[in-house]
Amino acid sequence: MPNVIGCDIGGTFTDFVRVAPSGRIEIGKRLTTAADPARAVEDGVAALGGSVDELVHGTTLITNALITRSGARTALLTTAGFADTLAIGREQRYDIYDLFIRFPEPLVPAELRIEVEERVDRDGNVLRPLDPAQVEATLTGLDVEAVAICFLHAYRNPEHERLAADVARRLGFRVCCSHEVLPEIREFDRTSTTVANAYVLPMADSYIGRMEGARLADRLFLMTSSGGLATPATARALPVRLLESGPAAGALAAAAVARELGLPSVLAFDMGGTTAKACLIEDGAPAIASGMEVARVHRFNAGSGLPVGGPTVDIIEIGAGGGSIARFDALGLLRVGPESAGAAPGPACYGRGGVEPTVTDADLLLGHLDPAYFLGGEMPLDLAAAEAAVGRLGCRPADIVRVVREQMAAAARTHAVERGKDLRRCTLVAFGGAGPVHAVAVARILGIPEVIIPPLPGVASAFGLLAAPAAFEYAHSLPVMLDACDWAAVGGLLEEMEARGRAQVGAADGVTVARRADLRLLGQVHELEVDVPPGHAGPAMGDLMRKTYAAAYVHRFGMMPEGNPIQVLNWRVRVEGPKPQMPAPTLGRGAGRQKGARVVNGWGETPVFERAELGAGWAFAGPVIIEERESTTLVGPGDEVAVLPHGHLHIEMRG
Repeated sequence: MPNVIGCDIGGTFTDFVRVAPSGRIEIGKRLTTAADPARAVEDGVAALGGSVDELVHGTTLITNALITRSGARTALLTTAGFADTLAIGREQRYDIYDLFIRFPEPLVPAELRIEVEERVDRDGNVLRPLDPAQVEATLTGLDVEAVAICFLHAYRNPEHERLAADVARRLGFRVCCSHEVLPEIREFDRTSTTVANAYVLPMADSYIGRMEGARLADRLFLMTSSGGLATPATARALPVRLLESGPAAGALAAAAVARELGLPSVLAFDMGGTTAKACLIEDGAPAIASGMEVARVHRFNAGSGLPVGGPTVDIIEIGAGGGSIARFDALGLLRVGPESAGAAPGPACYGRGGVEPTVTDADLLLGHLDPAYFLGGEMPLDLAAAEAAVGRLGCRPADIVRVVREQMAAAARTHAVERGKDLRRCTLVAFGGAGPVHAVAVARILGIPEVIIPPLPGVASAFGLLAAPAAFEYAHSLPVMLDACDWAAVGGLLEEMEARGRAQVGAADGVTVARRADLRLLGQVHELEVDVPPGHAGPAMGDLMRKTYAAAYVHRFGMMPEGNPIQVLNWRVRVEGPKPQMPAPTLGRGAGRQKGARVVNGWGETPVFERAELGAGWAFAGPVIIEERESTTLVGPGDEVAVLPHGHLHIEMRG
């Protein structure tokens, strides 16, 4: 077994898990250095013994650059007549009742959206050739770092984009082409994604270069949004694929728990210092979406952000973490988040200059946390500072906690309902530093009957990084009617994407290939993604796809209209290498002797146990507190908790 470290950079903490060749597991946490994230990574790796064979890295750097608009000055080169695609968007209002509705400003201002005389039709035929001399004259002397190139129908014929890219690179610009970033139909989404990739390209290149130059490991891998590992070269070319790299790792950790325990339906609940995330896990795998939004004007309103295409674990992010700030709004209602105290200054109880009341401050005042045992005692909490912060707000700590739990439950419920899932039939798998503190209460609100807290929950996302396989997904638009499909063209496209994926993954054995397609009834706006059966592309494949689509349509909408022709828009291939075999964390061997007790608001004197002292088979009826270095688990009155043979805490709701 190689000597490996998984490193997940969050908004408040940077987490580390090191697995030595002997199978020994070490963990660590550092406050995230937001101004220079690499510094926390370097310090954390050094604290775990220095350079290793492999470093697997998840980062929020790309997302933060888009949110804070700290990327490169970028130009867009596009087909004549389409310079305003970014500004026009989808022409849909995400809130029809808001008279003052706002949308995010395009990453490229109007003066840098440049039109070029060229045109390709929807079948890839050249209607107006590109003149490279015009491209050179347009770009010469332009004061930008990066150029995004997105020509009409380039997914069918990319030749004009390639010619323009050659000119731009010759002039010294960093270049992104839409046929390489997102070769899919829909101009706005393709343009938005290509621009976002170009916008973060120089920053990502510099950061990844620094990580490689630090020589923290012989091999460096980065987690993609879809839960696979990419090489630095791939991450540098397509940094937009890293947007959800940290949250995706948490979903993989929850999926591993689901497979280990044989749980068919799981809601992964990851609550850290800045945000909470929820993800549905079905049959041991997280759902994968074909895109996401970033930098929303209204955090929870779909359509108010910048669309970014590409495969991503289907996660809902909730502005509710330990550092989420509580306040009263203009109507006098108590709100918690989405603003966060982050790592600097952090919650008031961190003693780093924070004065705003946060969820962690409220948890401390309610007795949920031991001020002397936060991070195993490495970071004592300031009880007086928490009291002062919450006191200035003028509300009870219990109110802050109640509001944030209801917010998290409401968001998770909406996420599930929109996907046709009944959470009452799920198991909640909770992790993150704050997840086990609130998991049982959130599960009770949602009607979920049982909760699992895996070993090392405070660093589960970092552990998920080490369980991820090398993987990459390709997609390509080839719009065809299913009844009149050119199966030779489809077969060639699928084979070409599979070959590229195998070359990317680089593994000789244990490679799996999954093929999917986006189908819709002719005339509809949105598609459903269905499996493409294995084997030779031909009419038999079309018949199976038709049946699969009909079943998916009925499941989603209740009925399937008869007589409507079916259209295929996009074809997708995911190639995945073998999953690493990770050792299980060591179980406690103690007799479960009580560590102590403390008063918890509403529960009174509550027994406290150290998780490392709890062996398999130990069981207890709540209320009870189970502490470990990176997290604390709260079990309510009447609920039952037991340690499973795998080391997971199993909590059954009875109170």
